[in-house]
Amino acid sequence: MSIASVALSPVLKESLCFPSSFTGLYGPCSSESILVYLAVAGSVVPMCVRESDSIALVKLRIQNHKGYYVKKQKLVCEGRELARNNTSVRDYGLSEGIVLHLVVKLSDLQAITVRTVCGKEFEFQVERNRNVGYVKQQIAKKGKGFVDLKDQELLCDGEELEDQRLINDICKNNDTVIHLLVRKSAKVRVKPVEKDLVVSIEALNLKEKGAGVREHQWGALSGGRPVIEIMPLQRDFLLEPLIVNAKIELPIVIKDLINSTFDGLISGNEPIQSSEGSGGAYFMQDSSAQKYVSVFKPIDEEPMAVNNPQGLPLSLDGEGLKKGTRVGEGALREVAAYILDHPRSGRRSYCYREKGFAGVPPTVMVKCLHRGFNHPDGFECAAKNVKIGSLQMFVKNNGSCEDMGPRAFPVDEVHKISVLDIRLANADRHAGNILISKDHKDGQIVLIPIDHGYCLPENFEDCTFDWLYWPQAKEPYSPDTIDYIKSMDAEQDIELLKFHGWHIPPECARTLRISTMLLKKGVERGLTPFAIGSIMCRETLKKESVIEQIVQEASEAVLPGTSEAAFLESVSLIMDRCLDKLSP
Repeated sequence: MSIASVALSPVLKESLCFPSSFTGLYGPCSSESILVYLAVAGSVVPMCVRESDSIALVKLRIQNHKGYYVKKQKLVCEGRELARNNTSVRDYGLSEGIVLHLVVKLSDLQAITVRTVCGKEFEFQVERNRNVGYVKQQIAKKGKGFVDLKDQELLCDGEELEDQRLINDICKNNDTVIHLLVRKSAKVRVKPVEKDLVVSIEALNLKEKGAGVREHQWGALSGGRPVIEIMPLQRDFLLEPLIVNAKIELPIVIKDLINSTFDGLISGNEPIQSSEGSGGAYFMQDSSAQKYVSVFKPIDEEPMAVNNPQGLPLSLDGEGLKKGTRVGEGALREVAAYILDHPRSGRRSYCYREKGFAGVPPTVMVKCLHRGFNHPDGFECAAKNVKIGSLQMFVKNNGSCEDMGPRAFPVDEVHKISVLDIRLANADRHAGNILISKDHKDGQIVLIPIDHGYCLPENFEDCTFDWLYWPQAKEPYSPDTIDYIKSMDAEQDIELLKFHGWHIPPECARTLRISTMLLKKGVERGLTPFAIGSIMCRETLKKESVIEQIVQEASEAVLPGTSEAAFLESVSLIMDRCLDKLSP
């Protein structure tokens, strides 16, 4: 998974002014242009655009002027992402003097050169989110016995670097030099131990000895195995599942997910913030700090939420970046996508959980407290700083679909993503949130869908599916996939979400019912993912999609106060009429 960071730049004196035709040169605004302002991490840059320019062209000009690659740009205006690249500035309603917020994903690799006092050098590349401890391990491997891990001391500007320091924090400038001191001494080096580290070590020892502790049943998490809690010592972190229904028994995979994340925290391994995307997301490490085990997304750090770390403006009306979504509900939707991603067997039990049809990584709602999260008002170990959010298993991958051309993807893998997105009316499916992995048995490409905070919206206005333009989308569904689609039951799904604590809003429940209806009716008529997906997505920003037109016509056909069942019956009749025209 690529790690990104919001681009920081000084206040710019120049402006991004473009001539009427794009030549790569910058001049004054023409009479056909409007002046807007581009905000980049606090800096504001004047910028001239034409109303007829597409968003893709605007991004291209930003790339040409500032070097930010188009596919790494995200533009946000008045709380809404300008996600449709082919849509014009005019259609998005951009006007003179409006402010565009630019979020830029940077490279996740940092070139490191480490020099010893005797002139030996170690050169390698590491991810920016790695810490000094990881660099030491790499030096020990490259040193091949010359440099032992315990003999290393890394310094920058004369200051010793602690193992938990992040490379991204140290290497602010490309000319940063890290010096390596190698200690060759038989003496034991004594180093003062921080108080919280003493607590962690004592806690671990007490867990082994069983002294001075009490057993605490951690909801349904422990599965009969007691979780040890230290009586006289207070930890400065918390992690536990948010269980709202005592009848829920968490799957083994979820229990392991939380336990491994907890082990990483108790070992002193800090959450590592990723700046990719528009909200706060934290990579949680295992006990060895050698790999990630999960990703935590707090609801108060979602895009346009009160503690959002990316500098996006606060939502004034509660609506999220995508139409029909609400700020603070992204975590619920992340968990809902996992719960509703039923296995091929059609099993709807959450207790024993095999892999879901589309492969959504295991996800659960948790309560988590840690100083490593975004606390604008400062951190203290108090209930007010406990964050609620989604915890999702980190899946080892080979990048995302935007790193590879779609023709290499197996048809079935694309189809499983399409089934999930159509059914959940996903408003944010792009190539960057589909991970690529390879099956360890046969080496086949496996696609893993992530980032479902904008699924199950209140309406269909912002439905977007990048896979719609991939060649696999025009291939028919396989018999097995058709059977899986026929087994879907929206009413059972709504009850399942309610069982897990999300009383899904009526508007969102209606979306699920209608999208499930469309998917089932579409495959009955032999329609491809492209044909069904095209019904759900708008061709242009201002032209309503076919599914929106169907819903509108049904609303006008029924009397006020009509029951939901009668309304859905009207939708079904109108949908049949529209689909019959598309049937082969």
